[in-house]
Amino acid sequence: MTALIPARAQSKRFPGKNLVSFLDMPLIVHSIKYALAQQEIDRVIVSTDCPDIKSISLKFGAEVVDRPEELATDLSPTIDTMQHALEQLSNNVEYLVLLQPTNPLRPRELFSESIDLMKKNNQKSLFTVSPLTKKIGHIEQSKFTPLNYTPGMRSQDLKPSYNENGLLYITHRDLIKEGIIFDESSLPTIVDHPYGQVDIDTPDDLRFAEFISKTTKI
Repeated sequence: MTALIPARAQSKRFPGKNLVSFLDMPLIVHSIKYALAQQEIDRVIVSTDCPDIKSISLKFGAEVVDRPEELATDLSPTIDTMQHALEQLSNNVEYLVLLQPTNPLRPRELFSESIDLMKKNNQKSLFTVSPLTKKIGHIEQSKFTPLNYTPGMRSQDLKPSYNENGLLYITHRDLIKEGIIFDESSLPTIVDHPYGQVDIDTPDDLRFAEFISKTTKI
């Protein structure tokens, strides 16, 4: 399998976040090291438009695909980056393992357990989710509409809900070529672990991740 780590230069909410120091190393390095530690992954690719990210990635053992400027904007979908990476790599890539650098903390056995689940269920794609235990709703025209409960319902009576946590995506190349990372036929894998709460998009997220890393056992 081939791991792909998309890491563009700019971020409006957190400039330079992919290279910010987290637990004494650049943020992106955590995902590189995680990928290199997996027996099933034989190549680790970083897709970037940033010379500094490219240099760090090569230093820590990843290969680099130079991402075109038009695929490195705030509006660029991740699937376009995955399709571009596939085009640059050899045809023997069957699955891409998408690791977002903003999710630097992952349970140690997450990848191997996910691979076992895919094989057991004969799936072509998998993504991770975390249990959602809050009452949520949306507001339109100043009106709040509950989404996962009815007013007055106890929290313990909520129907189980989940949020896409971004820790891991595994997708067959045929789906990627069709423009799909995951869909309703994909295997959702539940990660009931504090690491599933970490997704670094702001400086506050970084401080929260540091707290989680210090208070959680892998």
